[in-house]
Amino acid sequence: QVQLVESGGGLVQAGGSLRLSCAASGRTFSNYNKGWFRRAPGKEREFVAAISWNGDSTYYTDSVKGRFTISRDNAKNTVYLQMNNLKPEDTAVYSCAARHAKFGNDPYRGPSYDYWGQGTQVTVSS
Repeated sequence: QVQLVESGGGLVQAGGSLRLSCAASGRTFSNYNKGWFRRAPGKEREFVAAISWNGDSTYYTDSVKGRFTISRDNAKNTVYLQMNNLKPEDTAVYSCAARHAKFGNDPYRGPSYDYWGQGTQVTVSS
């Protein structure tokens, strides 16, 4: 059974940092494009960042550029989201997603991913 499990969320003050991890199990995800999305209370899910299967391409939503960095370690079947200079508006449940690169996908669109984790809560206090 394929599973994506996020970890690393928590409560942090504005200006602080967190590193989220998304560990995959059930198969090797080295050939999968990966994405991070978030959903804030009362809001729609939004794209945060994505990375291609080989790490050559990365994508970010404008509001996190320069603050967040997505990376992956295929040997560990894990993708990371380093979040620096966090702001209260970053508060949300963060979920990772995956889709096999052979199918292609729009990295910015949630429906283009096949596998999703349950999410991890990130709360940034002012």
